[in-house]
Amino acid sequence: MRLHLIDGTYELFRAHFSKRPDHQVGGKSVKATAGLLSSMLALLHEDAEAVTHVAIAFDHPIRSFRNDLFAGYKSDEGVPDDLRVQFGLAEAAARALGMTVWVMDRYEADDALATGAARFARSVDQVRLLSPDKDLGQCLRGEQVVLVKRVQEKVVNEAALRADLGIAPQSVPDYLALVGDAADGIPGLAGFGAKGASALLGAYGHLEQIPREPSAWKVKLRGAAELAPRLQANFEDALLYRKLATLVTDVPLRESLADLKWPGVPRAEFEKFCDRMALTTLKSRPKRWV
Repeated sequence: MRLHLIDGTYELFRAHFSKRPDHQVGGKSVKATAGLLSSMLALLHEDAEAVTHVAIAFDHPIRSFRNDLFAGYKSDEGVPDDLRVQFGLAEAAARALGMTVWVMDRYEADDALATGAARFARSVDQVRLLSPDKDLGQCLRGEQVVLVKRVQEKVVNEAALRADLGIAPQSVPDYLALVGDAADGIPGLAGFGAKGASALLGAYGHLEQIPREPSAWKVKLRGAAELAPRLQANFEDALLYRKLATLVTDVPLRESLADLKWPGVPRAEFEKFCDRMALTTLKSRPKRWV
């Protein structure tokens, strides 16, 4: 039995900025909602994924407790108005499909996914995190918890993460603290690139364990004489960036694993939702499953 945990915010943004034609109802675009619904229908019907238990999480609002910690952290600034107003519709669409929907307020969608992975990993054969977000790499555990990048048709397990970044999942927040994460507004430390950060954290694991003196470093890095004092001078900033990149694994989610069981067909309100959104083609797709 697999548990699928989906980054609904990513799916909604991806649909909005896709090349699919616009779809309007009452003069307002519902392209993002239609795209998300189509993507989720495809997932639920995909034999290779064999979805039995599923939840989808949304950032609604996009701001979280991390904005209180760092002014530069990602927010809803710049989000198109016609996308912003579709979050509620997208959540209704996912519920109509029979999915459990987690709407985050103070936390983020990734925190919900991390909590679900931590809570249910031992009760299922595998947790599959459907998102391209780098920070979710910290959740990977062998083949038990994996990251699924649907667009690239790629599954990343712990071994793949270690091979790619040269670090353990537990070091991902430290890594992002050094190199930054533009998607989340984490600037990182100047001068630290992927290669240097990977080498240091592959050797030491966490920021606190990196020796102050570059002469004591187990790894030889070009520019170490400049990087070491820069890390020390900006150490408090690095710790803050790590905190921003560290996912919460105890979000108060009400549902049990049994509550996440997908019924196998959409709920009764699915067809009414499609009618309201003028989604004739999508309305007919579940009938083909039967």
